[in-house]
Amino acid sequence: MDSYFEVGVITGTHGIKGTLRIFPTTQDPSRFEKLKEVIVELRGKQETFQIQKVAYHKQFVLLTVKEIMDINVAELYKQARILIPEAWAIPLEEDEYYMRDLYGMNVVTADGEILGTLTRIYETGANDVYAVQRDADEKELLIPAIKDCILKVDLAERVMTVQLLEGLR
Repeated sequence: MDSYFEVGVITGTHGIKGTLRIFPTTQDPSRFEKLKEVIVELRGKQETFQIQKVAYHKQFVLLTVKEIMDINVAELYKQARILIPEAWAIPLEEDEYYMRDLYGMNVVTADGEILGTLTRIYETGANDVYAVQRDADEKELLIPAIKDCILKVDLAERVMTVQLLEGLR
């Protein structure tokens, strides 16, 4: 089974000729310019669309595809996900990870204390913040995604080793 990355969500249309208005879920919206086609997934069904034109309006990507020439057809794809095969993903730098690979990871301290499971990632202006849930009745522990706190990420073992700065508990 192929693995895909979501790079956007169709939020509506732009104009009457079926241009799709996409909210990008990728850190680099200009990546759409490098694509020849995208996979559109709606209610579990996937279709491949050939890209004809990429433009931008405010925070949205405007995508014109060969298969849609009418606003009425484009309207049917609202809330559909825009996917690309994993092989087309932008290569990661050292100490960079795809968010999807971090969810569900066990989080431990350098001393071996089990803190819980990474359940959410908050994107802030300066750096991401990882939310770790210990027990259902406990408040989540928030850990900034900075080198001082994140010591090691072992994707194979699904373990993140952290150093809690003073005041984080």
